[in-house]
Amino acid sequence: MTQTRRPRIQVVLVLVYFLAVMCQVAEAATLTNARFMLLPAGTELSPFEAAASDNWQPLETHRPNFGYTQKVAWLRLDVPAASQTDLLEIAYSQLDHISFYLLKDGELVDTFVTGDLYPFAQRPVLNRHFLFPFTPAKNSDQQILLEVHTKGSLQMPLALWDTQEFFEHASIEEQLHAVYYGILISVIFFNLFVFFALREPVYLLYVLSTSGYLLLTSNLNGTAFQLFWPDSPGVQNFAMLLTVPLASMFTLLFSRSFLKLKETGPVLNQAVLGLVILNALVVVMAGFIEYTIAIRIAVALAIPSTLLLTAIGPIQLMKGAPQAGYYTVAWGALTLGSAIMAANKYGLLPSNFITTYGLELGSAFETLLLTLALAVRIYHERQEKLTSREAELAAMAASRSAELKLIESALHNPLTGLPNRTRFEIQVNDLIRQAPERRYGVVLIHLNNLSSVTKTLGHQSSDAILEKAAGHLNRIAKGLPGIISLERSERGSVFVASLDTETFACFVNASIAESANRSVARSMEDVRRPIDFLGMKVPLNARLGVAIAPLHGSEATALIRKAAIAEGSRRARERGLAYYDPSVDSYSADRLTMVSELQQALANNELRLYLQPKLDCRTGRVSGLETLIRWPGRSKPVGADKIILLAEQTGLIKPLTRWVLRQSVLIRERLCAERHTVQLSVNISPNNLREPDFPAFVGQLMSDNPRHKGAIIFEITETSMMQDPANALTAVNSLASAGIPVSIDDFGSGYSSLSYIKQLPASEIKIDRSLITDIATREEDRVIVQTTINMCHSLGYRVVAEGVEDTATEQLLMSMGCDMIQGYLLSPPLPIEEALVWLDDRQEPGTFPGPG
Repeated sequence: MTQTRRPRIQVVLVLVYFLAVMCQVAEAATLTNARFMLLPAGTELSPFEAAASDNWQPLETHRPNFGYTQKVAWLRLDVPAASQTDLLEIAYSQLDHISFYLLKDGELVDTFVTGDLYPFAQRPVLNRHFLFPFTPAKNSDQQILLEVHTKGSLQMPLALWDTQEFFEHASIEEQLHAVYYGILISVIFFNLFVFFALREPVYLLYVLSTSGYLLLTSNLNGTAFQLFWPDSPGVQNFAMLLTVPLASMFTLLFSRSFLKLKETGPVLNQAVLGLVILNALVVVMAGFIEYTIAIRIAVALAIPSTLLLTAIGPIQLMKGAPQAGYYTVAWGALTLGSAIMAANKYGLLPSNFITTYGLELGSAFETLLLTLALAVRIYHERQEKLTSREAELAAMAASRSAELKLIESALHNPLTGLPNRTRFEIQVNDLIRQAPERRYGVVLIHLNNLSSVTKTLGHQSSDAILEKAAGHLNRIAKGLPGIISLERSERGSVFVASLDTETFACFVNASIAESANRSVARSMEDVRRPIDFLGMKVPLNARLGVAIAPLHGSEATALIRKAAIAEGSRRARERGLAYYDPSVDSYSADRLTMVSELQQALANNELRLYLQPKLDCRTGRVSGLETLIRWPGRSKPVGADKIILLAEQTGLIKPLTRWVLRQSVLIRERLCAERHTVQLSVNISPNNLREPDFPAFVGQLMSDNPRHKGAIIFEITETSMMQDPANALTAVNSLASAGIPVSIDDFGSGYSSLSYIKQLPASEIKIDRSLITDIATREEDRVIVQTTINMCHSLGYRVVAEGVEDTATEQLLMSMGCDMIQGYLLSPPLPIEEALVWLDDRQEPGTFPGPG
C-alpha cells in the first residue's frame, strides 16, 4: 500500500515545487524613487499635504513589513515614464484601510479607497490582492501615494505590473493554490471516509486539523473573503481570528491521539492539554476583546503550540513509538512553515515567497506524510491479523521445501535456488538442437560490485543481497520479450540461471527481443537499479553481455564464453550492455594479428589524421577542425573506434595518443601557414587521464610549441570521465592549469552527474549524435536537445552539435541557439590537403582569436 502511494506524493510535491518556481520567475517593474513615512495613529493628511511633507524616508525594499503597529503608513513612488506598467499590486490581503492617490504633474487625477474593512465589490479590481489600475502618461510626471493602516500586521508587498503580465503571473499562482487546496480537500475526504468505516476518533481529529489549516490559509491569502463572504468584511476578520487557535487546538488533539500520549507520555499529554485549553480560551474571548490584541495572542500562542508539536515527535521516537518517525518529519516541515509565517507577521522576517507561503508549503507536506502514516497504520493492523495464518502456512511450506531441496540441489544453486551452470547448459543445448535455424541469445549478467559489497557488509549480508538480486532479476526477465523459461516449479516459471556467485544468465529468442527495443531498454535499466537492503540502496553495477546463436556459436559453453567477453568490453563498461564482437575479442587469432599490425603501423608512421570542420552558427564561419584517426592502406577498413579500443586493450594507447598530439601540432602549423588559424580538437582516451606523466608530456609539448597553446582542444567523452571520476577530475584540472581547453564529448550518452560536470574546467559541450540524428522528426529529442542547450548556456559552456547531416537539422539547431555544428552536411573527414582546399574554396580564414 505504501509503495503505490509514495510516487503519487512525490509527483504532487514536485508539481508544487515547479509551480512555486514559476511564480517566482515572473517579474514586475522596479519601483522608482520609493519612499515612506510612518505617522501616529489617527493622523489625517490630504494627499497634497503628504506629498509636501519633509518626513519621507527612502524605502529600501519593495516588500516593506512594519509588523504589528497602529501607525499610519504613507508610501510614495514614481510611475516610470517609459514603461508599460498600468497596475499597482499590494500582495497582502489583511490590510484594513488603503487610500490610493494618483498625482499627475502635481494634480490629483484618481482616487480609490478600499481595504479589508470594506466590501469586496469596492475594490477597483476584483482580486484577492489589492490591485489599483492607472493610465500611464509618457510625457507627464506621475506619482502614486498610498495611505495604509490596519489592526493586524502592517506589511505591503508592492509591485508595478503590466496588466496582461500580471494576470498571466496570477494564473500560475492560482494553479499553485489549486494544487494546495486540492491536496488538503482530497486528504479531508479520504480520512473522513476512513473515519466512517473504522469509527476511530484519530481520523476525525485529523479531518478537523486539516480543515483548520485549509480555512486558515484561505483566510490568509484572501480567497475565503472573495468566495464565501465578499459582502461581510466583519465576518472575514472574525474568521481570521478564529481559524488560528482552532487549527492549533485540533492539531494538538490529533497529535495526542495519533501518538497515544495518554499511555506513552503522560507529561507531554498534560502539556498538550494545557495548550488546547489556552487555544480554546482564545476562541471564547475572540468576541469580547479588541481584534488587535486577540490576533496577537492567537499568533503568539501558535508559536509554542507548533514547537511543542514538533518536540513531541523526536521524544516519542526515542521511546520507540512506531509512528513517531512519520510524525517527526511531517511536523518538522509544518513547524518551520508556521514559525516562518508567524515571524513574518511580527516583522522579524522580510516578506517573500517562502515567508508568505511558508504555512501552505509546510502544511501540504505534513498533510501528505501524515496521510501516508495513517495508511501504514491500517496496513500494519491488517498484517497483524494475518500473522498467525501465515505462520501455519509457512510451517507446511517448510516441510515441502525440505523434500524438494534434496531433489533440486544437484542442478540448482544452493543460495539463490536458481538453475546452476550445468542445468543452464543442458537447457540451452537442448533448445538449439531442437531448432538450429532459430536465432537465440545468451544474456550474461555480471554483478561487478558484489565483491566490494562483501568486503563492506560481510558474507552473510552479501548472501542475502545476492538472494534478493536473484529474485529481482527473475522478475525482470519474466517481462522481457522473447524470454525462454528454463524450468517450471510450484513457485512459477524460472527464467534466470545462477552461473556462479556473481554471474547470472538467461536465454531469449533473439528475433523477438530485437524487435522490442524499448522493452529491452526498460528491462536493462531495471537490472541496473540498486537493491534495497536494510534501508540501504546497494549498487551492484550489473553489466550485460550477449552472444547470438548460431552467429557466434551453436554450443552453450562457447556462447557463454563469448557473452562473458562482451560483458567485459569497453562498450559494456560505458553503456551497460554489449553484443559479442569478434573484432574486440583479444583471444581471437585475427585480433592478435591486428595488434601486431597496429604496432607496426604506429612505428612506421602509416596512420593518418583526417579533419572535419565545425561551423559557428552565429557567424557562418569555420571555427575549428576535429582530428580523426584513420588507418589507410588496409584491404578491410578499420574504424576509428576499433583502433582506439584495440590500443586501449593492448597498452598502445599511450604512444598512439602522443603521436596524435605531435601530428596535431604539425597540422596546425600547416594550417597557420595557409592563414587558417582555427582551433583543432583532439580526442583523449580515459586511459591517458590515468597516466601519471600525461599532463607533464602535454605541458612540455605546449612549451615547445607556444604558438599553439590554447588552440588545441582536448575532447573527453562524458562516459569515460565517469569510469574514474576522482582521478579524471584531477588529470583534467592539471591539463586546464597548463592552458589546455577541454571539451566534454558525446554529452547525453552516459549517466554523469551534473554536479560532477560543473566541476570540470571545460569550456565546450558536444551533444551526442544519437540525440541529434532525429530531432527534425522526434519531438522528445527536440525537447532534450533544447533543454541541454539552455542548461549548458546557463553554466557558461559553448554547445556543439555533432552528426548534422541535413539542412533541416541545421536550421532547427540554429533556432535553438546552438553555437556550433559538425557533420557530413558541412563535410566528411578529409585529409589535410583536401581540408586545405575545402577551406580555400570557402574563401575564409580561420576565426579563432587565440594564438597563432
